[in-house]
Amino acid sequence: MWRIAAPMILSNVSVPLLGMVDTGVTGHLENSAYLGAVAIGAAIFTFIYMGMNFLRMGTTGIAAQSFGANDNDGLRASLGQALIVGLLIALALIALQIPIGELALALLGGDAETQKYASEYFSIRIWSAPGTLANYALVGWFIGLQNARIPFLIFLTINLVNIALDLFFVVVLGMKVDGVALASVIAEYSGFLVGAGFVIATLKKRAGRWPLSRLTNYSAYRAFFSVNANLFIRTMALMFTLFFVTAQSARLGSQVLAANAVLLNFQYLTSFGLDGLAHAAEAMVGKAIGEKRRDALLHAVRLTLKWSVIFALGFTLVYIVAGSSIIRILTDLPDIRETAIRYLPWMIASPLVSVWCFLYDGVYVGATRARDMRNIMVFSTLMVFLPAWYLLLPLGNDGLWFAFLIFMASRGIGMHIGYRKKVLPSLDLN
Repeated sequence: MWRIAAPMILSNVSVPLLGMVDTGVTGHLENSAYLGAVAIGAAIFTFIYMGMNFLRMGTTGIAAQSFGANDNDGLRASLGQALIVGLLIALALIALQIPIGELALALLGGDAETQKYASEYFSIRIWSAPGTLANYALVGWFIGLQNARIPFLIFLTINLVNIALDLFFVVVLGMKVDGVALASVIAEYSGFLVGAGFVIATLKKRAGRWPLSRLTNYSAYRAFFSVNANLFIRTMALMFTLFFVTAQSARLGSQVLAANAVLLNFQYLTSFGLDGLAHAAEAMVGKAIGEKRRDALLHAVRLTLKWSVIFALGFTLVYIVAGSSIIRILTDLPDIRETAIRYLPWMIASPLVSVWCFLYDGVYVGATRARDMRNIMVFSTLMVFLPAWYLLLPLGNDGLWFAFLIFMASRGIGMHIGYRKKVLPSLDLN
């Protein structure tokens, strides 16, 4: 478990840390509109790119089961299909960038100056789409092979390049949001080059051939789309919730928008950190199913759940002790600091509420139970989060964060019930 989880925890935590660098770089500029613009721009790409996270999740489950069955041709097919679909989606995003950007900015709102800079950020960062989606496929594939070292190196490359270029473009060259966006574009392609090199080296050690019929015939993608279509809907429902939080933050004023942008870094840090253990669950559960070993499946779930709870407690303690200090590092704007600290208790509670859904996401992905994931997520979004937000609307930003935590709790409860009553009985393992 730790051979998979430890590198992925380090890799995943580096992602929100990078977001903190983006926030810190713009949070120390003279105009708070830059911070708000990056918050809006980042929310758009979080929605778009994480909406495509089915490429990573679906590839992991399919590759893990091929790995457990020792099917090297199947491993090649799972990677090839993910890369082809990712490239086609990326080209579509680039072709439709103008209407997508205009619609996203209209939905998110914000004042005219913030919107202007957010539009500039979007028009540059959209060109990272092919590299970003290819990296999703590569990371998912390597996790399926129970090799977390390569995803760690991919993420490390992306984040080190991004951080270095953030500081160079903004601090040294004096660029603003355009420098932050350009750094992200270059970093994604740098990570892809590293990952592609390791793919070539890995496949040389695994005898097999590329099954061209499974890459060129639409009918061969049926299993791929059966899993990934449901994961796509599931992920879009999740991203709608995060997008909605940012949109409502903007409507509560630029100060609340900027403060919530700072606080979302805490949520992303929690989610990406706990997802490292979920990735271990994905690989271990998928391999157990490929090997048809029920004992290995149960052991994987119990082990990763225990350590997920321990890590969630750790995140909560860190936020209690150092949360205010982290906020002060991220921005030196007094009003934004004060507002973010005012709502920090919601982030302190979040790890213990969120841990259950993060872990069960990994279990469901490894078991390729995408339809159940979709149903639980859609229910939690439409029937829990939105009604809760509406009822708590008089509480303002407190109500918004309260509704978000209710949403996370609903996901965890629903997936636990589904695991016990539906997922386990349906596996029929010996």
